[in-house]
Amino acid sequence: MDNDRKNIDFIDEPADYREGKKFSAKNLIDGSVLTRNWVVNQVPFIIFVTFLAILYIANRYHAERVVRETVEMQREVKELRFESITTAADLMYISKQSEVARMVKEKIPGLEELVEPPSKIVIDSKKEQ
Repeated sequence: MDNDRKNIDFIDEPADYREGKKFSAKNLIDGSVLTRNWVVNQVPFIIFVTFLAILYIANRYHAERVVRETVEMQREVKELRFESITTAADLMYISKQSEVARMVKEKIPGLEELVEPPSKIVIDSKKEQ
């Protein structure tokens, strides 16, 4: 009975502790690598690293989108600034007295500019009573 005990192979023995079991392509292909203790113990860490990788990728996409929007907004602000400067220059030009007089002559032919300054009309309210 002593002889029988020495030749018994334990089936429940983990794959990591078997003699002669090393990492090979065959073990990788048939999936037995994934059942080893060190792989099973590292599953939470692998899930955590995967989560960090997904978070990193999402953060990069978000940052690129923000940069594109910032560049677009800067371009739009630049265009609006140029438009504002052009509009202000046009307004200053058409607000000059000579331009106003010319435009009035074109639009209303009978209306002319005053040559002498306006005079103030004073009404004495005591005489009317």
